[in-house]
Amino acid sequence: MCTGTDDDLIDDSLSADDETSPCTYLCGNSLGLQPKRTAARIQQYLETWGTQGVQGHFKPLDDSPLPTWLDADARAAKLMAPLVGADESEVAVQQTLTANLHLLMNAFYHPDINGRHKIILEAKAFPSDHFAVLSQIYHHGLSPKTSMVTLESPYSEDSLPSTYDIQSIISKHASDTALLLLPGIQYYTGQFFDIPTITAFARSHGIFVIWDLAHAVGNVPLSLHDWDVDAAAWCTYKYLNGGPGCIGGMFINERNSLVTTAITDEEPERGYGKRLSGWWGNDKATRFKMETRFHPVKGAAGFQLSNPSILDITSLSASLEVFELAGGVPVLREKSKKLTPFLETCLAAMPEAAKKLFRIITPKDPDQRGAQLSLLLADGLLHGVMEGLTERGVIVDERKPDVIRVAPAPLYNTFADCVAFVEAFESALLSASKV
Repeated sequence: MCTGTDDDLIDDSLSADDETSPCTYLCGNSLGLQPKRTAARIQQYLETWGTQGVQGHFKPLDDSPLPTWLDADARAAKLMAPLVGADESEVAVQQTLTANLHLLMNAFYHPDINGRHKIILEAKAFPSDHFAVLSQIYHHGLSPKTSMVTLESPYSEDSLPSTYDIQSIISKHASDTALLLLPGIQYYTGQFFDIPTITAFARSHGIFVIWDLAHAVGNVPLSLHDWDVDAAAWCTYKYLNGGPGCIGGMFINERNSLVTTAITDEEPERGYGKRLSGWWGNDKATRFKMETRFHPVKGAAGFQLSNPSILDITSLSASLEVFELAGGVPVLREKSKKLTPFLETCLAAMPEAAKKLFRIITPKDPDQRGAQLSLLLADGLLHGVMEGLTERGVIVDERKPDVIRVAPAPLYNTFADCVAFVEAFESALLSASKV
C-alpha cells in the first residue's frame, strides 16, 4: 500500500515491487494516484452503458450522479474552470495535450513570411512541445532555422531563465514573432514562470501567447482569465489524477473564441476564425439536425472535434470532485508551501557524505516552484540511486542523465512521506557512490 495518503480521498492500495511491502509514492508529477471514488464513478458509467445503450447520451439513470453523455464534457469543464481561474465557457475538456496544442496553433499561428512568423519556446521544452512547434513551422513551409527561437538563460547553470531573460528574448525578436509557447512549470527543473508578467509583456508586443500547463494545473493557483492569457492546454493525468493518458484540457480566452458574424442558413460559416471544426464543436441546438453547415458552440467548446471519451471524462471528473471537496488549489497550495520546504529542510539535514553527492536545481523561492524538487546527482549515480529507492519502496521520477524529480503532491502526500524519502535517498546515494 502507499503510505501517508489521505484515506478518504486517494486509493491506498499501491505496493512496492513485491506487492506486499508499503510504498512511498512521490511521483504525482508524472502520474497521479487513483482517487477512491474513481472506481465507483466508472462502475456507474458502465451501468449506464449496460442498461441504456445509446440512450445514455440523453437519459441519466435515476440513482446515478453522472450527467448524460451529451452533457458530460460541459460538467467536466465546469469542475475544471476554478482550477485554472477561468469562466467555464473558456474551458473545454477534449483530446490530449499535444493534440490541443496543435489545434491552438492551427487556429492562432498564422505566419506571414514577410512579417511575423517566429515561434519562441524554451530551449529545454518538453520534447512533445518541441515536436509540435517544428511540425507547425514545417506545415507552413518555413524553416526552424529562421522561424524557431529557443530561449535559455545565459546566466543560470541550472537552466532557470528569469523573467528578465524571457523578456529580453521577446524584445529582441518582437518585430517578427507571431507566437510564444512556454510551460507554466518547467518539467525538468520545476521552475514556476511568472505567467501574468510574461503574458502581459508578450501581448504588449503583439505576440499571441500559449501556455503548456501540464505540470501547473492542479499544482499551483492559476488565474488565466484575470491574467489575460490568450490560450493554454494541459494534460490531466499528473496532479489532476485523471488516469494514464486521460483526456486533456484547453483554455481559450473569451475574446479569442467569439463568433463575430451572425450565423444564418444563407451564410453560416464566417466569423469564427480559422479553427478546425468538428462534430462536437457544433452547437448542441443544431448538432443532431445532421446539417452540414457548422454552427460552433460559444466559447472554447466550439473548438472541440469528435465526441469525447466518456470513460475518460468520468475518471477525470471523479478526481475533480475530490479537488472541490478539498477546497480547491488555493487550499492545497498552502499545504504545498509547507510540504515542499519541509522536504528541502530534511534534505539539508542529511550528513555531508550524502549531501555532496547531489544538489537541488529547483528555485529556492516557494513562489517560483510548485510541488516538486529536482535533484541533480553526481555523475554516474542515477541508475544505482533509482534502483536503491525502488528496493526501499520509494517511487520517484528520473530524467536522464542525472536528475530525479520528487513531487510531494499536497492532495495526498504527507510530511511522513518526505521523511521516508529522505531516509531511503540517503541510503541509496551512499550505496550507489560505493559501486
